[in-house]
Amino acid sequence: MPVANDYYGILGVRRDADADEIKKAYRRLARELHPDVNPDPQLQERFKEVTQAYEVLSDPEKRQMYDLGADPFARGAAGTGGFGAAGFPFSDLMDAFFGGGAAARGPRSRARRGRNATVRVDLDLAECAFGTTRDLVVDTAVVCPTCSGEGTAPGTHPVTCEVCNGRGEISQVTRSFIGQMMTSRPCPGCGGYGTVIRKPCPECDADGRVRTRRTLKVRIPAGVEDGTHIQLAGEGETGPGGGPPGDLFLEIVQRPHPIFERHGDDLHCTVTLPMAAAALGASLQVETLDGPADLDIRPGTQSGQAIPMFGQGTQRLNGSGRGDLIIHVTVETPTKLDAEQEELLRQLAKLRGEEAPPGKFAPGQQGFFSRLRDAFNGR
Repeated sequence: MPVANDYYGILGVRRDADADEIKKAYRRLARELHPDVNPDPQLQERFKEVTQAYEVLSDPEKRQMYDLGADPFARGAAGTGGFGAAGFPFSDLMDAFFGGGAAARGPRSRARRGRNATVRVDLDLAECAFGTTRDLVVDTAVVCPTCSGEGTAPGTHPVTCEVCNGRGEISQVTRSFIGQMMTSRPCPGCGGYGTVIRKPCPECDADGRVRTRRTLKVRIPAGVEDGTHIQLAGEGETGPGGGPPGDLFLEIVQRPHPIFERHGDDLHCTVTLPMAAAALGASLQVETLDGPADLDIRPGTQSGQAIPMFGQGTQRLNGSGRGDLIIHVTVETPTKLDAEQEELLRQLAKLRGEEAPPGKFAPGQQGFFSRLRDAFNGR
């Protein structure tokens, strides 16, 4: 049959792909292209190409011959190495459809793992910084107390399915272009479980779990911030059939603070100083997460200057130490002066030679007209 030469391209793998990658690629394509799954006649040639590509690349000797440019079927290799008469890997075909060999199939358990759940937790900045303990009320699924997760009415148990005799699947022989094939599918009588619940539990209706509200005490570690997710293993919903519970995730939402703005482990705030205090220096009291603290303002402090207070930020998550508190200074220029204040300022300006100060432009600064021009130009 005509086959394209690029076997790697047919399977969609790299030339250095290992055996597992090649097998996974073949299984994926076989599920899509097999005639029993997709009867489109136009895909039959594609399925033949994929199967032949896998036959070559899964055999080390054939793959080596192919990589060297030789005919991989030159030495009678076709039809050997665990393939059927037509050269198709039946065991891998079965694996592709059922996810494993025959030993892996059979009745499936009613117990399945529960879903994960996410709970939003709103915290103040101080709680995020230093940690806290919360009592959370969670609506979740727990094991049914009436049937203990079995799903049957009290005094009864699941019975063996009469359709599949407990195997959980039924098999049938089908004919295809490659001959007869044995295929299996979940039993329609029991849904693949191998057993049937004749009398469901009146409390959970055979689900093996019921919904309830419970209170969970959780510890929030120090250093969490807005968007942090905390995983609590096994605290999610109980699975169907009394299966193991999933996980509970706490999504931290940090409430805005009236003074501080957080950036990582550092806190930022703004302090407004009178012009005289900035020029002469001062000592003032500022708020921190630990309470009031003294801050020394050096003489000549400029507007926009940042003053760090080391170790006054938030606790580092999963680490030691704390961030810093950064004080941003804004110098306030008086707008209303009485006659005496104005005269004093004029005298100061005269002493400093600032009666008619020249304008100073630093590199990179823009005037009003240049900013207006950039705004119109979309910069």
